[in-house]
This record gives sequence, C-alpha cells and structure tokens, in this order.
Amino acid sequence: MARPHRAPRPLSSLAVPVGYRWFEAAVLALLTADALIYTLSDSASKALDALAWLALLVLFRIEIAAPAFLAARRVRSVLRALRAIAGVAVVAAALAYFATGETLDAINSGLWIGVVVLLEFEVRRLDAVSRHRTAFTAVAVSLYSTLAALVLVWAWRGEWFDAYDALLWLIAFATLEAGLLESVPT
Repeated sequence: MARPHRAPRPLSSLAVPVGYRWFEAAVLALLTADALIYTLSDSASKALDALAWLALLVLFRIEIAAPAFLAARRVRSVLRALRAIAGVAVVAAALAYFATGETLDAINSGLWIGVVVLLEFEVRRLDAVSRHRTAFTAVAVSLYSTLAALVLVWAWRGEWFDAYDALLWLIAFATLEAGLLESVPT
C-alpha cells in the first residue's frame, strides 16, 4: 500500500528549545566577531570570504526560519539578490585563494561551496530530499567530515585562529543542516 504524501514541515514549525536559540545566537555573535577580526587584520580575500559567508548564513537562517516573512515577492527577490551577491563574493574569495597559492583556504572554500549547493537544493527541493534522504545525508556527512579534517590540519599547523574559525563555521552550518534534514519527512 502506498504511503500518503506528507508535505515537509517548515523548520520554523519545529519545537526548538530556548537553549538552542541562545546557542545559535552565541555562534552567530562569535562568527560576526571573527569576520570583523579578519576584516581589520587580514588580507582582503579573507575579509571578503568571512563577510560573504556570514551573509549567506544569516540569509539561509532567515529563509528557513521565517517563511511567512518571505511571502512577499519583493522580500524574496531582495533576499535572493543578496544571496547571489554573497555567492559571487565567496567564489571571488575562493579564486583569490587559488591565485595566491593558499591551497588549504582554496580547498576549504570549495568544500563550503559544495555545502551551500547542497543547502540550496535542500531548501528548494524538499520533495527530492525526502525521496533520497540517505543520499543527501551521505553527501552532507562527507562534506562536513572533510571540513572537520581541515580544522585538525589548521590546528596541527599551529594556525589556531583559523582552526577556531573553521570549527565555528562547521558548528553553524552543521546545525543548520541538521535542522533542515529534521524538517524533511521520512
């Protein structure tokens, strides 16, 4: 007997503990501080990278947490335009890393671009994610595991701030990803 089709629940409809919201706010505050540190003390590509990723994270969070806010076509258009601008900035930073021989940063950027492509698909095609949940989970685990390995590489190289920053990003996006996968019916 065929199972009746259930529409995926929006992430905003899930019961989220208050402590989780505080945790999310703390991670966002730490990432904002990191972006400011990179902007004030590092290369232009690092600053662009940090600010663009911060924008993407906030925009994804708004989109999945506040679907009613996105009901207006103009709001959706503005958010999509901002996400496109941030996406171009991320790609520009990745190319700058590649051009300057910052191999680890270039690999990291490429993996994160893969995460964003996966998230975009999960946000826009919940039906496909529902049908192929195991495959989406496997891809997500592979991407996040490789990113976790990069955290360890930065720590091993003694680049503590980069390791700390990468760990924060990993926590932020893994939390977002877990929430998205939780909202998809099995």
